[in-house]
Amino acid sequence: RSLLRRPIVLIAATGLVVGLLARAPIVFLVTLVVGGVPLVLQTLRGMLRGRFAADIVAMLAIVTAFVLGQYFAGVVIVLMQSGGEALEAYAMQRASSSLEALLARAPKIAHRVQNNGFEDVPVETVRVGDILLVRPGDLIPVDAEVCEGGGTSTVDQSALTGEPLPIRAVPGTGLLSGSVNIDGALRVRALRVSDQSQYQQIVKLVEKARQEKPPIQRIADRFAVWFTPLTLLMCGVAYAVTGSATSVLAVLVVATPCPLILATPVAVIAGISRAADLGIIVKHGRAIEQLGRARAVVFDKTGTLTLGQPRVAHVEGLDGAAAADVLRAAAAVEQFSSHHLGHAVVDAARERGLALSPVTEFRESPGSGVVGCVDNNQVVVGSARHLRERGISIRDTPEDGTEAHVAVDGRVVGTIDFGDRLRHQVPALMQRLAVLGVSDTVMLTGDREAPAEAIAAQAGIRTVRANLLPADKVTAVRELSRRYGNVLMVGDGINDAPALAAATVGVAMGAHGTAISAEAADVVLLVDDIARLGDAMVISRRMRRIALQSIGVGLGLSFALMVIASLGHITPAAGAVMQEALDAAVILNALRVR
Repeated sequence: RSLLRRPIVLIAATGLVVGLLARAPIVFLVTLVVGGVPLVLQTLRGMLRGRFAADIVAMLAIVTAFVLGQYFAGVVIVLMQSGGEALEAYAMQRASSSLEALLARAPKIAHRVQNNGFEDVPVETVRVGDILLVRPGDLIPVDAEVCEGGGTSTVDQSALTGEPLPIRAVPGTGLLSGSVNIDGALRVRALRVSDQSQYQQIVKLVEKARQEKPPIQRIADRFAVWFTPLTLLMCGVAYAVTGSATSVLAVLVVATPCPLILATPVAVIAGISRAADLGIIVKHGRAIEQLGRARAVVFDKTGTLTLGQPRVAHVEGLDGAAAADVLRAAAAVEQFSSHHLGHAVVDAARERGLALSPVTEFRESPGSGVVGCVDNNQVVVGSARHLRERGISIRDTPEDGTEAHVAVDGRVVGTIDFGDRLRHQVPALMQRLAVLGVSDTVMLTGDREAPAEAIAAQAGIRTVRANLLPADKVTAVRELSRRYGNVLMVGDGINDAPALAAATVGVAMGAHGTAISAEAADVVLLVDDIARLGDAMVISRRMRRIALQSIGVGLGLSFALMVIASLGHITPAAGAVMQEALDAAVILNALRVR
């Protein structure tokens, strides 16, 4: 049904059926003119732009059939040509529409503070110095900083910076547009207008990367480079042997590269459909053709190789306190916390089988910490600043959000360090990539060097580059492309989007990733399982193998028919029927990909 919605396919199919039933050559003539002229003009336009592809022979066959009055043969070629293009258009249809979809996640509304209240205004109207209210769960609308007396909160910037743990936002903290405010209301002062803020800068990088991405030559076009001259040579042989223009047309008809025009699109559709069964969305045919040929695979860290969720990495007891007792006391209070780090503490205690006591007098300071009474002892858990505000003496420590301090009855008894966790499928995936012919695996991350190297060592990744901005990732991907030719990039964050667009094939972790990364990528993994990357590469390799098999056998048979036709033993009408039988065989073979 999708194919028949395309006008030329519908015209050619209808004209062929009506002409055969009515035995009226005039029907074939009208169909050939109405359906053939657009195809001929389209091919000529492509030639003027320097594109010499598989459809040139088909164009020559259509024109020659018209000149010699072999309208039936011409209509069959029109149907084959338009049907192949319709299949390819279907296979190339993107899962998302355009750059407008990319902008869907961009902050659109800002709550501007005015006269002790606020008004909702388009983010484009925000000016430098405006005071904005950012509620829990809101995106930071423009690059800004927290005002004096503007409150405290935790802000998730992982999609932009690669740092897995949220930052603590206090007065004076700079925040990037597109970050997520988690738990406390903030008043912030705009530092930049929307168009100059971080999110929009990344959008512009994506657009630029797409425009500068070199075109990928399709499988069929590579064969067309030599098959078209060979066909013209055989046409010359046919005329020299028979002296008949009809024999030349017969050669063109049987030489019309149906294996090139049909085999690849059908195999691509079958491959895309097979991938979709596994929760892998491949947006276009070029992606599935190139996916299995990657020689270098580049990974983001946070949310791609790791789960992107904080967990308790280490518990340290101080002044003789046991680590288990520190974790038990902290987890007891954190049972009632809404903060994700609190949930990580409770999960860690339960994994260790620690029994948690009931809590009374629980209070939470959003973004700072919690306090409660456990077994008649006051337990305080949170940042160093939170403890100092309660009169508890604590050593100076950097406020980077990677640790929480635990105090019991006014005395610091321990610290809890947080980290990220490697996905359990990653080491096996790296081994599979090596078997699939990948020469190099690389981590590109905006996170700090130490945690990046630790994760890379666990994963078995050879090369690590940390502290990278989005533009740095694009530069690194281009360097790898010059070295290896075919580079695969896997990521999930906003900061990965430009590199995804610049890579030969970009793969986004769509189950929890951002809309901008899914839009910039060529492939989206809908399931939260990075091992599906290996499955996608296997499907791609099988698709290419079967497509090449169909092309090779099909072109071989076409050449055999050309030889027979050049001797005058095949008429154009008979050649058209033979070519359609070859089409059917090519299509059935290509469907084995499914």
